[in-house]
Amino acid sequence: LVLVGITGTNGKTTTSYVLASIFEAAGIRCGRIGTVGYRVGDREVEATRTTPEAPALHRLLREMVAKGSGACVLEASSHALALRRVDCLHFSAAIFTNLTRDHLDFHRDMEAYFLAKRRLFELLPPGGVGVINLDDRRGAALAAVAPRPVTYALDAPSDLRPGPLSLSLDGLAFEVRTPRGSLALRSSLVGRPNAYNILAAVGAAVALD
Repeated sequence: LVLVGITGTNGKTTTSYVLASIFEAAGIRCGRIGTVGYRVGDREVEATRTTPEAPALHRLLREMVAKGSGACVLEASSHALALRRVDCLHFSAAIFTNLTRDHLDFHRDMEAYFLAKRRLFELLPPGGVGVINLDDRRGAALAAVAPRPVTYALDAPSDLRPGPLSLSLDGLAFEVRTPRGSLALRSSLVGRPNAYNILAAVGAAVALD
């Protein structure tokens, strides 16, 4: 099972849906675990929490394999990372969307919150892909941790960049420039935040072939 973990304050759910759709379009059945729900085979399961407790999580992944899934995208919450719910999973890639002020009722400060997010990249095996938003000020620190960093941004120099970005209420249209070539892309998702989410998903898909 090609397992991709997604962490960050905002954009995890949208990025997971976009990336899952890319796997499916490539003919790879893809499970999904996150805030909105869990997709296992053809079944949608109501989510009890963003990232389930470890025994439930392993059951879901095992059922995905049994039902023919070749990939899974997993939202890895800071709570789950701090509480070690995902410690024994074998991630092929990790995505970092951004870090903004949140969950300080659980994490004592922003540094502790960031360190929880960083654990996902520390769990990557040698050669594991870290897809990282360099427009976030914490991105460079994560790129230094990831075994194989792949960066994206709208403004900063990075591996994935958009060409001229067309924003309207009808959606997004832009060229994605990647190390493997350029893609002309159109989406009904709106706004700059979704341009980031799309770049993250494309970065992971390109890096994972």
